Amino acid sequence: MGNVFPRAGTIVGHRGLGKGIVDGHRGNSLESFLAVPGAGADWVEVDVRRSVDDSLFVVHDEAFDDGAVLARLPADEVAERGALPLARLLEELPDQVGVVFDVKSSVHDAERPSASTTAALLGGLCNRMLGARPAVAQSFDPAALQHLRGTVPELALGLLTWFRFPIGLAVAAAAHLDVQVLAVHAGSLNPGKETGARHLPALPDLVASVHAAKRELMVWCPPVRRVRALAAAGADAMVVDDVSRHVAEMARVRATGRGATSR
Repeated sequence: MGNVFPRAGTIVGHRGLGKGIVDGHRGNSLESFLAVPGAGADWVEVDVRRSVDDSLFVVHDEAFDDGAVLARLPADEVAERGALPLARLLEELPDQVGVVFDVKSSVHDAERPSASTTAALLGGLCNRMLGARPAVAQSFDPAALQHLRGTVPELALGLLTWFRFPIGLAVAAAAHLDVQVLAVHAGSLNPGKETGARHLPALPDLVASVHAAKRELMVWCPPVRRVRALAAAGADAMVVDDVSRHVAEMARVRATGRGATSR
């Protein structure tokens, strides 16, 4: 399998153009995802959750504002609440737009056999609909990655780590889980109280360690001011909340010849 992100410094739209309301579009809405190519990016990050009757939706939180848990609701009720069906997104999204699936395992997945979990359901949908679309599935849950590997073995996988997760452990875990991508929060790259560590590898050394392990590094939620340093260090992708500004900054980096280039 080749590189997941053929060009280093790939910009990935977080929930479309970004979480919250960006350029008039709500995150995880069809309109937000469809606006990403026009903003200059060709990858999107998509949250994936399941209904009680095994339909998949693009929803970040486990429960709606009134406390109703998505995994306990039938698909028709989830749709009535405005959630975007994942199948519809894949039908509407241009084929060349890559997708980073963020698999949201639920506590209710523990009640099910592995073949009926959110991850396994996503694998089945990918087998039916993904075709030649570039894609990677990531999760905080290593078992979800195992379920996907068994369901759709050709799909690239990524280990997702949360804010303050120890970066050294993350690099080692990605290598030993044999996933193609390590997706770390930008906060894990800062020394001090944010990470609980006083000493961290320099960013270029960290990226070099990931690449030496034959993995790719994706950084999620970096501010625009971090783009130049991440690009110069060779980070493979960035999941961002302001696609237009990050794309513009990445273009300036490439114009100087100092940052990410085709590999």
